[in-house]
Amino acid sequence: MKKENKTVIYWLLTGCILIFIMVVVGGITRLTHSGLSISNYKLISGTIPPMNDVEWNEAFELYKQYPEYQKLNNHFSLEEFKDIYFWEWIHRVIGRFIGLVFFFPFVYFLIKKRLSKSTIKKATILLIMGGFQGFLGWYMVKSGLVDRPDVSHYRLAAHLTTAFLTFAYTFWVALDLMFPDKKVINKKIRNFIRWSLVILIIQIIYGAFVAGLDAGWIHNHWPLMNEGKWIHETVFIEQNPTYLNFIEGKSGVQFVHRILAYIVVILILAIWYKAKPLSLTSFQKKGINILLIMVGIQFFLGVLTLLLAVPVWLGVLHQVGAFILLSAMIFTLHRFSK
Repeated sequence: MKKENKTVIYWLLTGCILIFIMVVVGGITRLTHSGLSISNYKLISGTIPPMNDVEWNEAFELYKQYPEYQKLNNHFSLEEFKDIYFWEWIHRVIGRFIGLVFFFPFVYFLIKKRLSKSTIKKATILLIMGGFQGFLGWYMVKSGLVDRPDVSHYRLAAHLTTAFLTFAYTFWVALDLMFPDKKVINKKIRNFIRWSLVILIIQIIYGAFVAGLDAGWIHNHWPLMNEGKWIHETVFIEQNPTYLNFIEGKSGVQFVHRILAYIVVILILAIWYKAKPLSLTSFQKKGINILLIMVGIQFFLGVLTLLLAVPVWLGVLHQVGAFILLSAMIFTLHRFSK
């Protein structure tokens, strides 16, 4: 690591930590059904929550105009509204804070000429990804303010996946600066890890589908979907045409998420097996070992989350596990790529 890159690396890693916190709070927001509590978007004034009874009542009256209150929460008191408002508010505030943390140091490093041309391009991409992520957040919320009291699971998946990808790319850029020296690479195992990363990202997308469709509250058995059934009959009959069951049906989406979990485990075991006879650096070994440990923990958390019908704390922990597993995959791929 070059000394002149240290502050830039700390900046990028700080961004990674903030995105991680953002995703955790986003998970709590989703699992507590708090995401539609703020039905307008004010970039500046929206950072300040209601400060007195008058403002709280105004916010509550605005909430009452939308489907979530009218169809689900019309029994809510003001105090109950405050609880869900908090999580959505803190989620949005963290998002704005991340924007500031990325933008102002970027400008500072540009002025001080601390960034190479390559890093400037990568950081610019990060800024665009961050802005797009914020847009997707509001685009997602809008889908729950029209006629049904829930957000589109497609938009939720886009919002969550973009957050994961923004984190992954930020981490990758930091790793480029932390390990500037090039080395000879094994292209076969690098490519295998790449494809494994693609499958992991698809699994993360399906995790978002499960969350968006509340599909974790059904078929709470394992390894069978229900007693005596590996594949529940509803997997194929909830939607028409049949293929929609696997992207819009609760049973079908949960089934795909289950199958992908096994595939991810098999792929990571295969990475370990393929790398075993190779002469590895210490960081390559660490990456693979962390992958093995994390995929085991994440699989266990997934099963437990399903069996206990998604308690909030466990749902969040399972999402954190996915985040750490993705981090380990990115680190391992980087160490086998450059």
